[in-house]
Amino acid sequence: MHSQLALIERYREYLPITDATPIISLGEGNTPLVKAVNLHRLIGASGMKLYFKLEGLNPTGSFKDRGMTLAISKAVEAGARGVICASTGNTSASAAAFAAKAGLKCYVILPAGHVALGKLAQAILYGAKVIPIEGNFDRALELVREIADDCQVTIVNSINPYRLEGQKTGAFEIIEALGQAPEYFCIPVGNAGNISAYRRGFKQWWQSGKIAKAPMMFGFEAEGAAAIVQGKPIANPETFATAIRIGNPASWQEAELAANESGGLIDSVTDDEILHAYKLLAESEGIFCEPSSAASVAGLIKQLKAGSVLPDALVTCVLTGNGLKDPDSALKSSQVDLTPVKAEAKQLVKAMGL
Repeated sequence: MHSQLALIERYREYLPITDATPIISLGEGNTPLVKAVNLHRLIGASGMKLYFKLEGLNPTGSFKDRGMTLAISKAVEAGARGVICASTGNTSASAAAFAAKAGLKCYVILPAGHVALGKLAQAILYGAKVIPIEGNFDRALELVREIADDCQVTIVNSINPYRLEGQKTGAFEIIEALGQAPEYFCIPVGNAGNISAYRRGFKQWWQSGKIAKAPMMFGFEAEGAAAIVQGKPIANPETFATAIRIGNPASWQEAELAANESGGLIDSVTDDEILHAYKLLAESEGIFCEPSSAASVAGLIKQLKAGSVLPDALVTCVLTGNGLKDPDSALKSSQVDLTPVKAEAKQLVKAMGL
């Protein structure tokens, strides 16, 4: 079965690898594409064929593994001594895991106090050298660019050309699962690499005749970090969706092009809209994603109301990371009374409200 092959092997004809490329794999890719059974009706689109791409089921719990398998494989091929990344969390977890598998040192630069604990725990346990800085993600990436060459380590952020090439395979999997491309494709936008990567994948298979039409790309930034929407970098981005708390996206131009040439758009959603979608996904579909992932669904709801998405369309929303990455957000956003009750049947039934 093709699903048993490493992701790079499955799509090698579409990727920049050779027989000399050692493949560093953790079993990434081949993530489920799950059809909505309740949510589309709750948002007033009962005729919509809505699917969720569960990228949180990659080995380190996020979509980053798709790009990291290729970035680390190529780093090993090039003889790298180590790798480095700036991260809001998921990149650090992925880089650290693949570096561990490859036997490379991994250095992680993080904005202090703005990384979900689940992600920080991963990077530490995988053996990375984690260094928090007094500054945001954008400053961390500036520093990584500054020191990488001097320290002879390979940058594995999405500015590494192999990262987006690996990530575009998500588009191939969606097409294979649906038998066609969706009409609308919704995705969160932080550093803007993922929307750019998916556009590459859809475009590549459209140009090679594998699909009749490529989807309209709809990307969604958090309102407090909406640099692309506002048309200028944001010095101090703020959002509770920490994974997309980025004020100067590295793939800005390619992301804008992806949206524009596909007939789509890049818009912003508020933290309240993200929170609503986050809870709605969990309560109506049994899907626990991290807050930033829910920006794709929040954006879909917003565009549906605006009339930019047809209510009977074929739609795919990418859910980029697993909810277990950020359990604090789940608990903080839910008003649940966890006071213990007496261990007696009568008390228990009363507490159950029955």
